[in-house]
Order: sequence, then C-alpha cells, then structure tokens
Amino acid sequence: MAISLEEIQNLREKTGFGVMDVKKALEEANGDSVKAESLLRERGAVIAAKKADRVANAGRIEAYVHGDGKIGVMIEVNSETDFVAKNPDFAAFVHDLALQITSMKPVDVAELLEQPFIKEPSKTVQDLLHEMVGKIGENLTIRRFVRYELGQE
Repeated sequence: MAISLEEIQNLREKTGFGVMDVKKALEEANGDSVKAESLLRERGAVIAAKKADRVANAGRIEAYVHGDGKIGVMIEVNSETDFVAKNPDFAAFVHDLALQITSMKPVDVAELLEQPFIKEPSKTVQDLLHEMVGKIGENLTIRRFVRYELGQE
C-alpha cells in the first residue's frame, strides 16, 4: 500500500516523530492513522524504558500563574542535556504540564503521570512523557512541582 506524503505529514505533526518512523508505522498499520499513532506511542514507551537509566540532570523550570493570579505552579522537568532544555517542543511540553497541574490538582508526580492529559484525554501524562522521550531521544524526568492556590494550605 502506498502511503501519501500528506498522510505522513499529518501524523508527523500530530505525534512529533520523524518522517521515517511515521512512514514505517503507517505501512505497518496499512494506512490506518489511528493504529499507526498507537504503534508510535508504544515505540515511545519502549524508547523511554531504554533511556530510563540515563542521568537527566539538565532541564527546565517553568513557572505559570493562572489568569486572575489566584493559582500558581512551578515545575521542574529534567533532560540529559541543556540542548534539549532549550528545544521549543520541550519548553511547550513543560508549559503544558504546568497547565495540567493548574487545572487537575495532582498531589504528586505519580498522580500527575496517571492523569488523562487535558489537551488530549485519550492519552495519559505518562503517554505524553513517553512520546516526548521518543521524539527528543533523551531521558526526561518530571522531578517535582508545587501548586499554590490563594487561601489554600
């Protein structure tokens, strides 16, 4: 089955995986983009597992204050290199995590990882993390976060 360039581009934009990875997944899924996306998600998890032992001591701290100034979040996400920490996709990922914490109020990293991702509820935050590891090619770790809400202890 021939896979069109448009199909590859659409799935690549949606998942962030490389062109060849997307093409291979679409070929394996006989052109079914939903199945191909699932294959890519599984591959991201495998890549993440292989890289889990690598030290991630660079990274990014994101601070987010919600519109009316009554909720604030600070989160630290680690990467292996400063190069990745400056990557716009990584920065957007960390910002999305801050938004997730703002709205979903997890109490710790374990609970955060289990939550459905607010921008795409069919995925968990853990799935999103695995996708980023697969896309970026480095071990990424959500190290810690704190959430403040005015008047709350």
